[in-house]
Amino acid sequence: FCRVDPYGFERPEDFDYASYEAFFSRYLVVLTRRAIKWSKLLKGKNSIQKSLKVKRYIRKGIPNEHRALIWMIVSGAQTNMEQNPGYYHRLLEGEKNDKLVEAIKTDMNRTFPDNVKFRKTADPCLQHTLYNVLVAYGHHNKAVGYCQGMNFIAGYLILITKNEEESFWLLDALIGRILPDYYSPAMLGLKTDQEVLGELVKMKVPAVAELMERHGVMWTLVVSRWFICLFIDILPVETVLRIWDCLFYEGSKIIFRVALTLIKQHQAFILEATNFPDICDKFKEITKGTFVTECHTFMQKIFTDPGSLSMATINKLRETCREKLLSQG
Repeated sequence: FCRVDPYGFERPEDFDYASYEAFFSRYLVVLTRRAIKWSKLLKGKNSIQKSLKVKRYIRKGIPNEHRALIWMIVSGAQTNMEQNPGYYHRLLEGEKNDKLVEAIKTDMNRTFPDNVKFRKTADPCLQHTLYNVLVAYGHHNKAVGYCQGMNFIAGYLILITKNEEESFWLLDALIGRILPDYYSPAMLGLKTDQEVLGELVKMKVPAVAELMERHGVMWTLVVSRWFICLFIDILPVETVLRIWDCLFYEGSKIIFRVALTLIKQHQAFILEATNFPDICDKFKEITKGTFVTECHTFMQKIFTDPGSLSMATINKLRETCREKLLSQG
């Protein structure tokens, strides 16, 4: 069995190879079928128009060979890159903010210590690429600069695109447009969305909301990493990439769909918790096991389990939650 997965991540000691093999042999059939459909859709072109068909295709998964291209197109990153030729390289050649550079350097060795491609001994070592993308982004978006969590997101983008400049523009699409205000110094958008999830759980899984309230567990304690890292290091790689496929096309409501599905699916298990630490442990547990490994079934569930979830509902909740947070100071 291979200790390292196709993306360079070392598998943990207790990795369940047998059930993974069983899943992957089935999933391979799905991937092959999808790849043929995508090739027909693209017909060798480097563009697609947004449509219901494309949305359906994306929900069923983008084959890895087309993933970088589709992410670039549907997120608007491709257009931005084409409209700003040479911009990325100018950022790297320009004056640098020493404090920013220092903060990024500090996080280099902490980024994916379990990924062989990010090791200093790797050739090429992706730490260098990651450093460039983050430094360029910090100078491009001075309001955000650099904040922990961005290193993991940029790292994933580099693994998929294998292209420094594309990773930069995709990071810009995520932080600048798709995730509202997650990484600004006050992280207001991030805090708001955690509260929004709490409100959605009240509506859709009230028993769990009641349990959290009874034991005084704040949502930020159990789900902040889900939001900050967009499920990196929380769910299996294949599953994270399938979530990102939809995130780039449909926007931030996908994060709520994933979170609600995890909670709803494991409602009975979570409700067994009898105290504060117990609840925190249960939330760690629900992101493991076959339910999250079987990414194809999992992705079907996120669009059915939580029921309807409109952007209008989310935006309304965002407004009230943001006001509440601001009034608390």
